[in-house]
Amino acid sequence: MNILVTGGAGFIGSNFIKYMLSKYNYTVINLDLLTYAGNLENFRGIELSERYHFVQGDICDRELLKELFKQYDIQSVIHFAAESHVDRSIEDPEIFLKSNVLGTQALLDTAKEYWKANKADKYCTTYKDDVKFIHISTDEVYGSLGKTGNFTEDTKLAPNSPYSASKAASDMIVRAYYETYKLPVVITRCSNNYGSYQYPEKLIPLMIHNALNELPLPVYGDGKQVRDWLHVEDHCSAIDTVLHSGIVGEIYNIGGNNEKENIEIVKFILKSLNKSEDLIEFVQDRLGHDRRYAISNLKIMRELGWSPMLSLDEGLTKTIQWYKDNKAWMNIKKESSTKI
Repeated sequence: MNILVTGGAGFIGSNFIKYMLSKYNYTVINLDLLTYAGNLENFRGIELSERYHFVQGDICDRELLKELFKQYDIQSVIHFAAESHVDRSIEDPEIFLKSNVLGTQALLDTAKEYWKANKADKYCTTYKDDVKFIHISTDEVYGSLGKTGNFTEDTKLAPNSPYSASKAASDMIVRAYYETYKLPVVITRCSNNYGSYQYPEKLIPLMIHNALNELPLPVYGDGKQVRDWLHVEDHCSAIDTVLHSGIVGEIYNIGGNNEKENIEIVKFILKSLNKSEDLIEFVQDRLGHDRRYAISNLKIMRELGWSPMLSLDEGLTKTIQWYKDNKAWMNIKKESSTKI
């Protein structure tokens, strides 16, 4: 199988590419614009593999997309590429709309045209065998929960930030291409990922980085925002399952069954690193900050047989050790002062 992975130099994308290359004899084409969060250092050791090809480019570049589908005979798309940080979306929403919505549409159009079974038929809605477009989304499209309950695949979309609104819009355009053109798409919505190679603007790598360097750990509000945490390796295995067994046209929530308050995560990291809680610095809360996310993964567990393998304690311990062992990688940029 020849797989196009968009945004493959980012955190989840790079982990997924390495996961797939280690498990299957597939060819993976990594298309990434290499913005601030993309890092080719994530591929040290596999960049010379004959089954891995990196292409620097923009998913909005339709001519490039057409050439890639033709050159590599793309059979599946795993669409990670997206602007993803909420703070940045509050400061500059436009780039999120361009990348996350128009970029997704460009990919869908390219896949639709290339995979047509009858290219002469303008309205053809039958496609080559065994092709699939996996759109990677987020639980943030559902908005915020109260103290009880979980998001399911049937929860209405109620995004509260420019980032989550752009992802909800991209979800809707993906769904529309299935309903209108019968394009073989699947949408996945994951909870908060963590693990190795995560850019240090997100909660866990930022807290580890600052704690290791005896810097203040900035925590929004009272730190009692609740998130469900999913180790990136479990997320990769879930996407693998969806790629091979997921039903076209369906949505699958992917969660880790690990609900924790942000402040609990921060204190766990400090304790693991033998650092004082005096490093915690509570700061003004983010605009439109969702109070709680909790995601039900019963559908993917019941219908596809997937379940997360790593407990939060195991995953955090493993993650902390990776960042301790890779301090040089952690210091790639000074923008890690971003608050969470």
